[in-house]
Amino acid sequence: MTEDRYHEARLRKLSRFLALLLRHQPARFGLPLDAEGYADLDAVLHILKGLPNFRWATRADIDALLALPGRKRFEIVGGRIRALYGHTAIRLTYPPTTPPDVLYHGTAPENLDAIRHKGLLPMRRQYVHLATTPEMARTIALRHTDEPVILRVDAASAHAAGVVFYHPEENIYLCEGVPAELILFP
Repeated sequence: MTEDRYHEARLRKLSRFLALLLRHQPARFGLPLDAEGYADLDAVLHILKGLPNFRWATRADIDALLALPGRKRFEIVGGRIRALYGHTAIRLTYPPTTPPDVLYHGTAPENLDAIRHKGLLPMRRQYVHLATTPEMARTIALRHTDEPVILRVDAASAHAAGVVFYHPEENIYLCEGVPAELILFP
């Protein structure tokens, strides 16, 4: 394995652990999160140094992880770090925003019947995740299925009907659900 591939593999491992720590199990590691989901970065680094699999991780590694292309999953503001979305340990709130006219959602084929009847629901998540492009929706869905189906969401009509949208990162919008009649199925 080349040095670059080794470093990328370590950063992926660090990303998965930070997701666990900042999204799902902060209490397991004694890490307090504030109401916006932020934790003290020094406290996170201290936890990493105390774990045999992450003693190598430094602030520079976290910065390198944040600089990777693709979906932005974490952010640092001042001396605090947080995961941007996907939390189960706490419910983050975001300022409401006006979405673009159209957004996209990737799903597994076996979910289509339920979506046709009930619309898009957060299921085991706190929000429905919508992408700004079909390609981004496909990339996200590939984590859950080998053959994603891309749905087109009439976000402008949903917003006009009272669906509240949030925009935690550049290519992702969140909402609590989208009625089936505002989804264009393939």
